[in-house]
Amino acid sequence: MNLSNLKPAEGAVNRDGKRVGRGQGSGKGGTATRGHKGAKSRSGYSKKIGFEGGQMPLQRRVPKFGFTNINRKEYKGINLDKLQELVDNKAIKDVVTFDNLVELGLVRKNDLVKILGGGELKASLKVSVHKFTATAKAAIEAAGGEAIDL
Repeated sequence: MNLSNLKPAEGAVNRDGKRVGRGQGSGKGGTATRGHKGAKSRSGYSKKIGFEGGQMPLQRRVPKFGFTNINRKEYKGINLDKLQELVDNKAIKDVVTFDNLVELGLVRKNDLVKILGGGELKASLKVSVHKFTATAKAAIEAAGGEAIDL
């Protein structure tokens, strides 16, 4: 035994908590250390999330505005120059499908894909995704490719 492995005897530390609310004779009876009156002195009290002591809470003070359409469809946009980059890197040859794009990590399997007209496309590609912009469709067909909606 030395100074590095000394420890107190079993049960010598971590005393039990105060026994409150056990009558006036104990010295901790009556209010049981909870003070007088108010919500915190009552049994069953729990602070509600966002409660500000009776003041109007922030989430009710701030006005609501706008509208969210629950039927909105979000499309993941991919520009033509991204498709050209994939052709240059030999990631795709002549056919671009939704499954190819998922494999390449450009989109997730539950996404909807829209080809956008940004950049220029030189390669002749057969592209089949959910949607195309008019400029993208025209550019794909001008390069000798084909744009197919799913």
